[in-house]
Amino acid sequence: MMHLAKTFLALLALTLVTACGAPPSVDRAPPRGKPSDIAALATAILALGPEVDPEEAQRAAQVSYDYTHTLAVQYQITDPPLIHNTKVNMGSKPRGLCWHWAHDLEKRLKQERFVTLDLHRAIANSRNWRIEHSTAIISARGDRFDDGIVVDPWRKGGILTWMPVREDSRYGWEERRLVLERKRGQLPPEAFDETIE
Repeated sequence: MMHLAKTFLALLALTLVTACGAPPSVDRAPPRGKPSDIAALATAILALGPEVDPEEAQRAAQVSYDYTHTLAVQYQITDPPLIHNTKVNMGSKPRGLCWHWAHDLEKRLKQERFVTLDLHRAIANSRNWRIEHSTAIISARGDRFDDGIVVDPWRKGGILTWMPVREDSRYGWEERRLVLERKRGQLPPEAFDETIE
């Protein structure tokens, strides 16, 4: 009975939160990146260092925008991120948590086999009460993750947000590998399922 009451209250809260906005359309996905947006990201990637290949910078920018749109359609994005997260956690949407976006975008970018660029993953808010957030990062080959550019499709619900890691004042990014190593030391092995990272 208590579980049923909690479920009802969660659905009621979700209804009230979404009632203030325009009704979502199941056919409406976030818009594709404009050519000017793609060009701006390509310019920023190229500026990461003199060794960055202009063709790779352009391709990384194009893939980042195009695949963000593809994922928004696959994930059935019609709501702001936190509402969509609730729907994923309730089982009514297939994917779309931040780590889904980060994992899937990084995986797609890796298919490009860049020679002058590296890909990284980062996590924010791993040490505090706020909801953890994951992202993919593009850097020049051999550079640290915090010398790179955040490519974050989750933050605006399927509209790519990007900026230099050090200029992202909203999140204090940490290298994902280090966060996971720290967590593995804090939790028993059976409490950590690496497959969902």
